[in-house]
Amino acid sequence: METPVPENPFAHKTNAELLLLAQQAGRYPAVGAAALLELQRRGLIPTELPGKPASPPPAVAAEPEGSTLRAVGRLLRAVFWPRRGYAATPLLLLANLLPYGTMGALGGVNLLAPSGADLIAWGSNFSGLVRAQPWRLVSGTFLHSGPAHLFLNLSALLLLGLMAEAKAGSGRWLLVYLLSGVGGSLASLWWHTQGVNSVGASGAIFGLYGMVLAMLLTRGGALSRQERAGLLGLLLYFALGSLVSGLSGPTGTDNAAHLGGLATGLLTGLLIQALRRPPLQ
Repeated sequence: METPVPENPFAHKTNAELLLLAQQAGRYPAVGAAALLELQRRGLIPTELPGKPASPPPAVAAEPEGSTLRAVGRLLRAVFWPRRGYAATPLLLLANLLPYGTMGALGGVNLLAPSGADLIAWGSNFSGLVRAQPWRLVSGTFLHSGPAHLFLNLSALLLLGLMAEAKAGSGRWLLVYLLSGVGGSLASLWWHTQGVNSVGASGAIFGLYGMVLAMLLTRGGALSRQERAGLLGLLLYFALGSLVSGLSGPTGTDNAAHLGGLATGLLTGLLIQALRRPPLQ
């Protein structure tokens, strides 16, 4: 017995009706699929529909024009713009950079290797003139003998300022820096009995090391254990590294100024910690 084949309900539909029904596949999937099959049977649409074109790969966003300059500007602002807890360090950075740049721009000094005479003319700690011009004890701490000398000192000052100025207080930070610079200059004059012509901020920076050491010894500045460990590591790395390099050979490192600044900063820091009021409970 033959089984009757059911009649195709879409066989008598016009082409326009089938297209309309196929467009309703989203709402009526079965009806839309049947209408699509009938259109394919009539040869009005291909049996194998082309696949959906692949999405183009996402375009790499072009770097906005001037973004590099903006990034550099943000970095410079973060380093040199004073803010709460970081007010003295940017001023000291600029106070060291400006004389160095001015020597080259206005004085015609070879900044890669300034001569001793040039440094004396700009205010170095020269033993032959300090008695008559005691201001050289300070001015010499803001001069440097070359780009490497300047970079090493300012990088140490920047890292130390970012880590500890807020804990010490900006006013105290500036005071200890200046006093330690003078202390380092005096120690250099005392040690080098045959005469000396010294420049550099390292004596003042060692004074900041001394102040931080005083804070660590007295647990001042509300330092956490992690902060104390970080500051101690920084002290050991920079301070001991500089002292050892000065002892290892004729590098021009003035350890007398380093030790004089360190002692001045340590004693001043201990005095500051003794005079500070205890925190409110």
